[in-house]
Amino acid sequence: MDSIVLTGMIIKTSDVGESDRRVVILTKERGKITAFARGAKRPKSTLVSATRLFVFGEFTLVEGSKSYSLIKADISRYFEDISTDLVAMCYGSYFLELADFLTMENMESVEMLRLVYITLNSLLNEKIPDRLIKCIFELRCMVINGEYPQVFECVACGKKEIRYFSFNRKGMLCRECGEKNGDSLLLYNDIIYSMQYIISSDIKKLYTFTVSENVLKNLEYIMKRLTGEWIKKDFKSLKILETITT
Repeated sequence: MDSIVLTGMIIKTSDVGESDRRVVILTKERGKITAFARGAKRPKSTLVSATRLFVFGEFTLVEGSKSYSLIKADISRYFEDISTDLVAMCYGSYFLELADFLTMENMESVEMLRLVYITLNSLLNEKIPDRLIKCIFELRCMVINGEYPQVFECVACGKKEIRYFSFNRKGMLCRECGEKNGDSLLLYNDIIYSMQYIISSDIKKLYTFTVSENVLKNLEYIMKRLTGEWIKKDFKSLKILETITT
């Protein structure tokens, strides 16, 4: 059978039997796909290092009726620094789990692939707090998925002068509407500007800013509530992360 070459990143992996491995690859050309790597667990296999989490490159596959067979890989990025740092690995694993949860087999996922790749690179940047990276990633995932809060005008009356964030209305409110809403959070301008930037900026520029600890705490609070209502799923990596960072 003819083979195809797809560019992507392995976002999920599991062992199958004594020597095989099942991988989920988020690809540029065909979105998320499932592939089986025969003999990938054998020490001498050329696919041992190419079937780990975080690896990015070109994968040569043969397409079957229900899945793909991985026969070769040309890896351009392994993200070794993430794999050897427990905290970074937990954050990175959570990003992969979330990407896997939000994408569907064989559906276009170019923006999600770009986001994951750039986000993992940002985990290696000591100038940006991991907690901020997590908030940015979660909010931008909502944008890609098409379900994100309105942060540019009042969701009730349309005014541009916004001050409050409403969880039940999923967006910003002006002062007058916010004071009438019982589930509103008064926000500083820096928090509003940060959310606007995350939602509207080019993916390449997402991780080019930092915020104060107060702004970060507010962003974390907002994103925890939003993702809790939006996703409704427990992620193993997130539980581990909470255990080792609290």
